[in-house]
Amino acid sequence: MIKENSNGGMHIAIAGNIGSGKTTLAGLLSKHYNWDAHYEDVDDNPYLNDFYEDMQRWSFNLQLYFLNSRLNQILNIRSSGKTVIQDRTIYEDAYIFAPNLHSMGLMSTRDFENYFTLFNLMTSLIQPPDLLIYLRATVPTLVHQIQKRGRDYENSIRLDYLKRLNERYEAWIGSYNLGKILIIDVDNLNFTETREDLSRVITKIDAEIHGLF
Repeated sequence: MIKENSNGGMHIAIAGNIGSGKTTLAGLLSKHYNWDAHYEDVDDNPYLNDFYEDMQRWSFNLQLYFLNSRLNQILNIRSSGKTVIQDRTIYEDAYIFAPNLHSMGLMSTRDFENYFTLFNLMTSLIQPPDLLIYLRATVPTLVHQIQKRGRDYENSIRLDYLKRLNERYEAWIGSYNLGKILIIDVDNLNFTETREDLSRVITKIDAEIHGLF
């Protein structure tokens, strides 16, 4: 049984690949449960456009920005006393995106080791989410969702890049042991437009939350 954090409230986080529906689901759950939502800092991220234009040059800067941003989010969540739903976790940066960039030759070994040392220090000082919701999706579903939202900087994302990320997500989720986890297969769900599909997701989350207290 998972208890509220020391200031009351819970930290619930949504993990998943680019285009899996994290931001959309965070908004829907925030509205349904009256939770605060903390979103990924995409629109104000000063490195994202540059990164998609030249990944090798900007990968380290981008990953440090995300790491810092998410640490601040977690500290705010834990001190707020509220139940918060977070769009993407600090762990995804370190176990999926940074090592993927390193393995593709888009981040140097020196930068990657520096980054991971900083990540280990940060995560030693924080608590993991009380509940992790993982949105599992195949590459065709991700591509469809990415095209549907039409962000210019995502037009250059390659299929092999999404496939590599998916493989790393599955490996990370398979070994995740920091707390409760709920896996939702989104290939055959449309919780954005179909109330029945959203209700199915909420029913699963309710079952997990009833065990949190």
